[in-house]
Amino acid sequence: MAAPLQLPATSAGAGGKLYWQAWLPEAAPRAGVVLAHGYAEHLGRYEHVAAHFTARGIAVFALDHWGHGRSDGVPGFVPRFSAFTDGMEELLAVVEAAHPGLPLTLLGHSMGGLIAALHLVTHQSHYFGAVLSGPLIMPSEAPSRVMQWISRLLSRFAPRLGVLALDASGVSRDPAVVAAYLADPLVYTGKVRARLAAEMFDAMAQARAAAPEIVRPMLLLHGSEDRLTAPDGSRYLAAHLGSADKTLKIYPGLYHEIFNEPEQAEVLGDVSAWIDAHLAGEKP
Repeated sequence: MAAPLQLPATSAGAGGKLYWQAWLPEAAPRAGVVLAHGYAEHLGRYEHVAAHFTARGIAVFALDHWGHGRSDGVPGFVPRFSAFTDGMEELLAVVEAAHPGLPLTLLGHSMGGLIAALHLVTHQSHYFGAVLSGPLIMPSEAPSRVMQWISRLLSRFAPRLGVLALDASGVSRDPAVVAAYLADPLVYTGKVRARLAAEMFDAMAQARAAAPEIVRPMLLLHGSEDRLTAPDGSRYLAAHLGSADKTLKIYPGLYHEIFNEPEQAEVLGDVSAWIDAHLAGEKP
């Protein structure tokens, strides 16, 4: 098992140890995917995603974010959202040290899509492109000004108080996926805590404002029936990214975790086809 990453002293999660994993193809990889998982889950839920890529000669690298899975931290909480992006920076450094010159794609799902978007603003030169799946750019239901005020107040005075419960039935249309999600001991099923909720709202606003700064090729994917993150968030990025090479695909009828829907083979095929086309210097 790889030695854990450690967040630097400058991070809000200073000293926190982060579990990470690499999935490598049998031969030397021709490219790599750096993966950011979503809120409350962990990298182990992407074994099938990694298998799809490694079978095609593409390595996959992922970590459990601070407060998630096997990493240090408090589930449902974060001192500052930057602890998540700091973790991605540490993972990127390890990947580049082990595989210098390997062409990299950034892949982020849900809150991981938000983390990936913010990571891109400062590190996009390290990637030839990015794929965001159901990114948390806009909430499924916009909070009122009163709710935002209360959230910020609680973030300051009761930062670890649980304030928001997520509906696990919105994860997938496949009941087996939902059951496995709820039974997984590494999945956090408690409430989002006040500090993380406030940090999420601020991070979403930051990502929307910074969208014009992102100039790398981007593939945006979203299920039309996603109840956990708004498809309008992906539409917003498609309209405001600085990149001239951007593709938006909304899958009719799919829920939030498009990599865990019955149509997952189609979705993963779309991602690998996009990566292959860009590795070849072509647009799909």
